[in-house]
Amino acid sequence: MTTLVTGGGSGIGRAIALDLGARGHRVAVADLSLAAARETAAAVDGAIALPVDVTDLASVEQACDEAVAALGPLRGWVSNAGVSSMGRFVDLTQQEIDLNLDVNARGPLLCGQVAARRFIAQGDGGIIVNVASMAGKQGRVPYLAHYVASKFAVVGLTQAMAFELAEHGIRVNSVCPGFVATPMQSRELDWEARLRGSTPEAVRDAWIADTPLGRLEQPEDVAKVVAFLLSEEAAFITGEAIAVNGGAFMD
Repeated sequence: MTTLVTGGGSGIGRAIALDLGARGHRVAVADLSLAAARETAAAVDGAIALPVDVTDLASVEQACDEAVAALGPLRGWVSNAGVSSMGRFVDLTQQEIDLNLDVNARGPLLCGQVAARRFIAQGDGGIIVNVASMAGKQGRVPYLAHYVASKFAVVGLTQAMAFELAEHGIRVNSVCPGFVATPMQSRELDWEARLRGSTPEAVRDAWIADTPLGRLEQPEDVAKVVAFLLSEEAAFITGEAIAVNGGAFMD
């Protein structure tokens, strides 16, 4: 099974690529940083590394074409690439707003189009997993209004895609991680601490306290659920936003 993972160079995307490779997927690791993609691909048997800018349709199409040429017909696509920044709602700049909406919302839309077109042309269905966030299921998170907007868009997009693409045998789901221990989270700890007049250690403790299972989430926790959604065990699941957050911010 050939599966392309965007944002595969680090964090959750890297964990997804490693997990899928261990399960026998032929993995195309795509990232804005080709060096990061190559580092991940080197750790996955048979994987290839590709540059991709998910906000640029031509770039996404090229990555898809190269993945198929190298690894065979596409069966899975994971739209994981994402960005974040933090600021008080009234202080958010247009640049911050545009970046979050472009990468986090427009990116999965363009990637979804490219993947779906390929699946339809191949005529054998396919599976798309969008990585959203617990911030895509409720907005009660501080200093992330623009990020919340982008991730709510991903959850809604997933439902719309699933509804339209079902007739082609294409399943579309999203996962909604919580407080995941990644390089992005490390930056967010510092940002939130400054905004609260606190320390990164105190913010981290608060995040753990808000998680009923009592620990920070690991990228591998997300990767396992993504792998399930890409498997035949999830053959009758589509249009869902699966919370993978240790119980944090329960709906």
